Amino acid sequence: MQTIKYDQETSFGNLELLASQVVEGFITGLHKSPFHGFSVEFAEHRQYNNGDNVKNIDWKLYAKTDKLYSKRFEEETNLRCQFVIDVSSSMYFPEPKFNKLTFSIQAAASLMYLLKKQRDAFGLSLFSDEILLNTPAKSTTVHQKFLFAKLEELLETPKINAQTNLSESLHQVADLIHKRSLVVIFSDLFNTQTSPEQTDQFFDALQHLKFNKHEIVVFNVVDKSKEVAFEFENRPHHFIDMETGDTIKVHTNQVKENYVAAIASYRQQIFLKCAQYKVDLIDADINEGFYPVLQAYLIKRQKLG
Repeated sequence: MQTIKYDQETSFGNLELLASQVVEGFITGLHKSPFHGFSVEFAEHRQYNNGDNVKNIDWKLYAKTDKLYSKRFEEETNLRCQFVIDVSSSMYFPEPKFNKLTFSIQAAASLMYLLKKQRDAFGLSLFSDEILLNTPAKSTTVHQKFLFAKLEELLETPKINAQTNLSESLHQVADLIHKRSLVVIFSDLFNTQTSPEQTDQFFDALQHLKFNKHEIVVFNVVDKSKEVAFEFENRPHHFIDMETGDTIKVHTNQVKENYVAAIASYRQQIFLKCAQYKVDLIDADINEGFYPVLQAYLIKRQKLG
């Protein structure tokens, strides 16, 4: 499945259009998929139970699935989803026009479009070393347009040397969300790699969210070819820390083996610990497009009922 790239020069203001194209293409693919019953439609329906009003049965859906479902009314769709997006400078890797932040914004916008289609509520939190924006979850069209406008502003105003405080920001989010929600985090998690203490603080923050009865999905946004496989041309390179501006000059073949081993060990540790904490950690490779993100969300959504 192809990635739809967002060209800042020609597509500013069209985030909603892009999100609608992604979602409609995704839904079309689901209808053709071999996974019977795995469809976005089921977030708008609930299984028919004896005693339910037969007038609410969706007979068109019955014809497609051979199962009875009742149409779900607005007061029954009570999922609240809070999107938490890391906007620190490391998210602007690898290129100005399509990077981890652009991918995260497009993916979040697509999920918001899907949530709106399902009549669920959604809010937005943006953070670097502190919370920069936090909105409550709503399901209105006005709210959706407001959030899309805020996300488009981000694409227009890159942040230079903006550092990350992931754990503190998640603690703040936990304090700000007053109703049980699905918390969807987009981050490269680089802040958690700097020391064992940072890793522990990250999981303390996740525990805070879990203690408040929130469900959590973490999308670990990476450029796997560069940041995991370290596929750089075999020559000397200047690597620049995008958050601090620090630089280091190395020859790639002198560090690649150790780097790849270290990052693989760290990623395995994080995945195992997330599983222990019952937190869904999903790899979101910016080169793989948005459908894996939408699919991971939909699986989680259906588990929540």
